[in-house]
Amino acid sequence: MDKVNERRKLAILASAVAPRSRPSNYPEPFAARVAGREKRALGDAFGLANFGVNLTRLAPGAQSALLHRHSRQDEFVYILEGAPTLVTEDGEVELSPGMCAGFPAGGAAHHLVNRTDTDALYLEIGDRAPGDNGTYPADDLEARLSADGRWTFFHKDGRLY
Repeated sequence: MDKVNERRKLAILASAVAPRSRPSNYPEPFAARVAGREKRALGDAFGLANFGVNLTRLAPGAQSALLHRHSRQDEFVYILEGAPTLVTEDGEVELSPGMCAGFPAGGAAHHLVNRTDTDALYLEIGDRAPGDNGTYPADDLEARLSADGRWTFFHKDGRLY
């Protein structure tokens, strides 16, 4: 690596970014449902503040998240390897390498599920809009993004998890 790249981190090997130390921010019993998901925060490695980029691997049987939607955040995924299924309120579609999907804020709830016997690898990109909330239509869960960028989880009746 040349000295400029070493000093400024202009480019890195994505697989060299350590996986998140905490696999999920969800409270139990929901955190267990995303077991088998591994995220590498590529955007954080460069100090990106306006949007995040994760390299995410889903083991066979794993899911990306609970079925959810964001109030302010747009999301985008690009499939690199494998064949995860995109599950939304509007239906399902099997994805393959080279396919992508986008989720506008306030749109259909969505998540990816790996129903195959091989890993799925994809990029997920989302903005970091302040004041974002997450809703989970199939679960007793709501999330609010605080000013410091941390998610706080509540029951739908407002009780804190």
